[in-house]
Amino acid sequence: MADQSIPEARTPETTHGSPGGPGPLGSESTTAREGISRRRLLGTAGASGLVLGAAGGAAGYAAAPSSAATPLTSLGSEQVMFHGKHQPGITTPMQACGHLIAFDLAAGAGRKEAAALLRRWSDTARRLMAGAPAGTRDTDVARDAGPSSLTVTFGFGHSFFDRTGLVKQRPVALDPLPDFSSDHLDKNRSNGDLWVQIGADDALVAFHALRALQQDAGSAARVRWQMNGFNRSPGATAHPMTARNLMGQVDGTRNPKPADADFDQRIFVPEQSEKPGENGKKEHAWMANGSYAVVRRIRMLLDDWEKLSVKAQEDVIGRRKSDGAPLSGGTETTEMDLEKTDKAGNLIVPINAHARITRPDQNGGAAMVRRPFSYHDGFDADGVPDAGLLFICWQADPLRGFVPVQRKLDRGDALSQFIRHEASGLFAVPGGAAEGEYVGQRLLEG
Repeated sequence: MADQSIPEARTPETTHGSPGGPGPLGSESTTAREGISRRRLLGTAGASGLVLGAAGGAAGYAAAPSSAATPLTSLGSEQVMFHGKHQPGITTPMQACGHLIAFDLAAGAGRKEAAALLRRWSDTARRLMAGAPAGTRDTDVARDAGPSSLTVTFGFGHSFFDRTGLVKQRPVALDPLPDFSSDHLDKNRSNGDLWVQIGADDALVAFHALRALQQDAGSAARVRWQMNGFNRSPGATAHPMTARNLMGQVDGTRNPKPADADFDQRIFVPEQSEKPGENGKKEHAWMANGSYAVVRRIRMLLDDWEKLSVKAQEDVIGRRKSDGAPLSGGTETTEMDLEKTDKAGNLIVPINAHARITRPDQNGGAAMVRRPFSYHDGFDADGVPDAGLLFICWQADPLRGFVPVQRKLDRGDALSQFIRHEASGLFAVPGGAAEGEYVGQRLLEG
């Protein structure tokens, strides 16, 4: 719910061409979409990655298939390109459904097996993201649907490099995260050799991809942990707006945007192989145009949170609950006035408000793209909801992005008593695969 999150609402300009503040909670904006996909309108499946459509009410799928071709609505027809400078699922507008899954390589599996697995996975992801069957063993779960904005993103954990004999190629930025006072981590649901992020605007399309990739793993890797998430569906609001999290807060106002002059510098590893970055560390050539993903399962203590008055909740966050505007006044996008006081001389935005603490200008400029999913995994034995955020943030260096902000949150964030970090992972996500390549090829075959 930090004062930054994934960029802007979906528009034809921001939707699926070439796929591209910190703090623990966040989300993104979406907009209603309808109409025929541009690629269908032009009569070619690969003419563009964009969709023509106007914001309006939610649009549903076409009726059951018939002999006459019926165009899909924009929700189903939107396609994200698999090949590109960056992997999809980083700057891609947030989808309605998500799965996160980590794998460990099987005993005896090494670099050769990992390369074969990434080759299979990349081919399957490419097919599915284009709306095609996974292959000869396709389960037909998504047979009637289009691509539905499906993205598949692959990353490598710290242990992957030990298992594959590539320790010398492991980036310093992938060193384990430090311990934080808010951590209550389950090691069985943390880390992993390989990490996969799946997002789509249709739940069956997302599940179809999950099963296909799990089947592709075969005997080379086994599932370590898996988590399911969701966000507001495209078209659920009358006009484009920032989404809300499970605490009911407008969440995602100040995320870095691709249009920012320093966006690439903050989020992606530069194309300067083996040269020192601005932090003095060398980056490996295989990580050029890649990014680092911090993944945290953050449980929201909703029963405690919902006992607070709206005013108390707003003081914890530092923003109005109704529209996300800062307590210092204005609209959602108005710059927060951190020095403004009331008649008694008290700060309007409390000193420990979450939005104050997570601002980049309060953290040496630290910034990250946060692109999370909410989750709800039922109730515990006492009837307490197991719900919260599958927090995912992207940065060129986690030691300059996530870590300094989380350390500051540890020292006095008003939100900390209402959340609990229960799982964690850090993954190196290489740049996108070029035509004819698979993800990670420059590492595994370099």
